Amino acid sequence: MLTACGSNTGRDGGGSGGKGPKLSQWYHQYGEPGTEEAVKRYAAAYDKADVSVQWRPGNYDEQTAAALLTKSGPDVFEANGPTLDQIQGGQVLDLTDLFDGVTDDFNPVVLAPKTHDGRIWSIPQVVDMQVLYYRKSLLSDAGRRPPTTLDELVDTAKELTRDKVKGLFLGNDGGAGALGGTPLYAAGLTLVTDDGRVGFDDPAAARALAALRTLYEDKSLLLGAPSDWSDPSAFVQELTAMQWSGLWALPAVRKAFGDDFGVLPFPAAGSGGKPSVPVGAYGAAVSARTRHKKEAKDFVKWLWIDRTDHQRDFALSYGFHIPARLSLAKKADALTEGAAADAVRYSTEHGYAEPLLWTPASRVAYQDALSRIIKSGANPESELKSVVRKVSAELERVKKKSS
Repeated sequence: MLTACGSNTGRDGGGSGGKGPKLSQWYHQYGEPGTEEAVKRYAAAYDKADVSVQWRPGNYDEQTAAALLTKSGPDVFEANGPTLDQIQGGQVLDLTDLFDGVTDDFNPVVLAPKTHDGRIWSIPQVVDMQVLYYRKSLLSDAGRRPPTTLDELVDTAKELTRDKVKGLFLGNDGGAGALGGTPLYAAGLTLVTDDGRVGFDDPAAARALAALRTLYEDKSLLLGAPSDWSDPSAFVQELTAMQWSGLWALPAVRKAFGDDFGVLPFPAAGSGGKPSVPVGAYGAAVSARTRHKKEAKDFVKWLWIDRTDHQRDFALSYGFHIPARLSLAKKADALTEGAAADAVRYSTEHGYAEPLLWTPASRVAYQDALSRIIKSGANPESELKSVVRKVSAELERVKKKSS
């Protein structure tokens, strides 16, 4: 991994040709055609620095984490955070001053996980969200209504499973990776409470996760699909009647089925539950190791705060995303009708974002347990007790670093 991140920084050519210092900018590999060309076009339009873009396939977050510890990492980079360890370790620059006068125009749900100690550490680029896609005609033919509870989802998936069509696709791992904490929020819980404690030390969590095991045992889940959950291919190819995927998949689904589909939030789990929609946003961050701190900050401000035309283009012209700026989202005609409008409404009414205190170590501990519950039938109560201990220790660790 260190070799992959090492000397090939993109600083030695292929830049925009702008005047001023050379800056390298990293992005993770998007699946939507045209996105890579777009970000290179934006960089080429900047005339105050020579910005070279690197498109980084593979495990981008791990690549970036390793590169930030070296002198040959990027100046500007896309971050699914940055993480609390990167902030506390002084690996990224404080970007709060760039938001002067526009803070309230950024979607607060996705801005919150990029804020620590009242300071903002990256600029949200677009809002991504996940929803449940379903075929209207298949549910209607089976006499089923769109599921509004987790129990209804389990029953509907079983009813819609046929010889060549499975009822539901949550990912090739049964849902552990794609769903993450969503079932916990659907049970009325949280990953981390507002005062920094474990938010799912509750019997309702085990009951919600046990329902996912039932889906697996019922053989209602599609497993081993040609593409994983983020790609709508399994749904479009009619391998499954329902699929958990992202808003970005909506154009492809609409092209395949016209109006014969709908979207739903993850349904409420249990009597105290509520619908749940995970939202998130990659953001533009600046490495603290850059030799051109001011110039790098000036560039990300130009691109993700000043140039609203680029922001609108990036959100809506290639994949299908919600602009991170509230004013731009309101003007996006493509988000005002049909399933797209439903999805945006769900994100507003039921959206949650992983809190900054939910560290990678906590995420791995929880998702490993979730995988054992779904695929191996491990006991949800005992698995969650172990996760609660690990997450509690992790929360104590990061609190000590802050003090």
